[in-house]
Amino acid sequence: MNSNPSIATPSPLPGPGGRVLGALRGLFLRLGVLPFMLVIAFIVFSALSNQFLTVQNQVNLLRQSVYLILVSLGQMLVLVTGGFDLSVGTVMAITSVVSAMAMQFLGAALPDATWVVIIAGCACGMLAGLGIGLLNGIGVAFIGVSPFIVTLGLQSVGFGLALYLTGGVPVSGLPAEFSDLFGFGTLLGIPVPILVTAVCVAAIGMLMGRLATGTHLLAVGGNAKAATLSGIDTRRVLLLAYLLCAGLAAVSGLLLTARVETGEANLGGTVALESIAACVIAGVSLRGGMGRVPNVVMGAIFIGLVQNGMNLASIGSYLQMVMLGVLLIVAVVADQIRHRIGVRDSH
Repeated sequence: MNSNPSIATPSPLPGPGGRVLGALRGLFLRLGVLPFMLVIAFIVFSALSNQFLTVQNQVNLLRQSVYLILVSLGQMLVLVTGGFDLSVGTVMAITSVVSAMAMQFLGAALPDATWVVIIAGCACGMLAGLGIGLLNGIGVAFIGVSPFIVTLGLQSVGFGLALYLTGGVPVSGLPAEFSDLFGFGTLLGIPVPILVTAVCVAAIGMLMGRLATGTHLLAVGGNAKAATLSGIDTRRVLLLAYLLCAGLAAVSGLLLTARVETGEANLGGTVALESIAACVIAGVSLRGGMGRVPNVVMGAIFIGLVQNGMNLASIGSYLQMVMLGVLLIVAVVADQIRHRIGVRDSH
């Protein structure tokens, strides 16, 4: 008896709608929620204000975003190891206060050595900021305390110390050359803060993409036990991550001090939340092991873009805080969905 062989019918090709959804899904898995939020933000704020897309406003947006970009880069280095740093605002504040007080004191003692005063003051501020990063790294890497507890505790200690040193009063009397160069100066028509940030972005990009240290950071965040078994000194890697995070926050604090022309104890009050939001929106996983420098830069610019757009639309600062919290929640939920889709696709 002859039996008819079954003929396999080819699955129908996806239509245009299916291909578009597939492309969007792939974009979401690779880059996270950031591209979609950028498109929505540009559409909404362009409709709310005619000034939003002007060249002058975009240049101002980039100038205002450099401080958050620097802090977000440092936050990314800690996040990819599986931790986070809530003390970045404190690092900015203590750097600002210590550098300003050092310049004020040295300026009175060495009135004719302006650049010696500026360099020494910046060095003092950087050392103070790196000191907080060192304490964070020792607590997390060598003592084994939760990053949340260590960085939250040092956030309180640092802000309290900055307020104690200044009495809550801004530290003035900084050399005019400091602000003229690092706050408002330009080189070849490009603002100096943007140039400093570009150098830091390039350095961190090389660290993550070309050097073994970047691979080690990702490996520790991906699987710390496997990283240890493969010969990576996880404690040294974690210590380096918190030091680099504090160093970048300290550079941001110096640039912002030059911009406001005073040492401020309340500098960087909301930057911890903003930097974490920028990183998560940019696709940096809260579980560690995943993060890309260009995405983080765009995530920080996105946060600045939202704040800039809300200012142009005359949205009050209180509602801006609400919006920032909503963006963080949306980004975390999107990260969770992205992780589940990735796990499902791998099986």
